[in-house]
Amino acid sequence: MSETEQVWYHGSPLRLRTLRAGSAITMDVHLAEVFSHKPCLVSLEDGGAVRHNGREPGLLYRVAEALGPGDVTPHPQSSMPPGLEYLTTRDLALALVGPVPIRADELLSEAAAELTRAAPERKAQEEAT
Repeated sequence: MSETEQVWYHGSPLRLRTLRAGSAITMDVHLAEVFSHKPCLVSLEDGGAVRHNGREPGLLYRVAEALGPGDVTPHPQSSMPPGLEYLTTRDLALALVGPVPIRADELLSEAAAELTRAAPERKAQEEAT
């Protein structure tokens, strides 16, 4: 099955019917659920766990129309591994799947969030020495 034949998801705290061109979508339903909480930071751990600092009530949507080969493109500035985050190239119809509760076991503590934010700077300092 090609990428365009897959089920695509979008997470948002907003009530939507249409997703605007340039918006992020994913085939990973859990990642879309995480993004529905509007996190500033998302951490993908080696064991597959996802942690984030989003605190808004979320809604999960699926793209409600067929996608063609030019309708999505890999997100050029994604910090995620390849194949997880895409951008739409046109407006797309959405169908509400339902609300997404915030899972306490996925929330980054403020201390962990600060470490995550500082990690790129620390890595650059280490590489410079």
